[in-house]
Amino acid sequence: MIKTINLNNTKFTISAGFLPQVPKDEKPHIVFAGRSNAGKSTLINKLVHQNKLARTSSAPGKTMTINFYETDKTFYLVDLPGYGYAKRAETERKRWSGLVEGYFKKYADKNMALVVLLVDLKVGVTADDADMLGYMDNFAIPHIIVAAKADKLNKSQKQQNLDELKNAYPSREIIPFSALSGEGADEIRESILKFVNL
Repeated sequence: MIKTINLNNTKFTISAGFLPQVPKDEKPHIVFAGRSNAGKSTLINKLVHQNKLARTSSAPGKTMTINFYETDKTFYLVDLPGYGYAKRAETERKRWSGLVEGYFKKYADKNMALVVLLVDLKVGVTADDADMLGYMDNFAIPHIIVAAKADKLNKSQKQQNLDELKNAYPSREIIPFSALSGEGADEIRESILKFVNL
């Protein structure tokens, strides 16, 4: 029987700076990944109909914790620290890699997680995005691509960039998303609920 889930009933759980702080129960994880300033917090807020649940950092790349939000006591929305921020010190980049890779090895590799990878539709797939997609392929981690900031382009440029993204990754589920219009939000919610109800 498919459980009805109330996405509005989402609350902050913990900011984990170290792996032992990550929740230890067996609830599924919906993991939001992407470059710093890709719009992960904005997407989370849109999906759960709350404006200020997930907070954006005052400076891109500043956040170095994995933030967990529990939805209807059923699964977690997991906001990973953004990657690809050039000004981050080498020691901080190493800590980011250790924290995120350790998290994936512990949770995503057990098929407990669906990754929602945000790609800036205006910028396209960066080297860091490609590395993340390769990592998920190598370890068979379920994922979808959200073409974020779709409202930043005119209609023809948006379609051209979206076609290029789909041609580059033809086997992926790719959903254009606009925080302004809400385009794509229902499709992303559907993918999440399908995963957690499996």
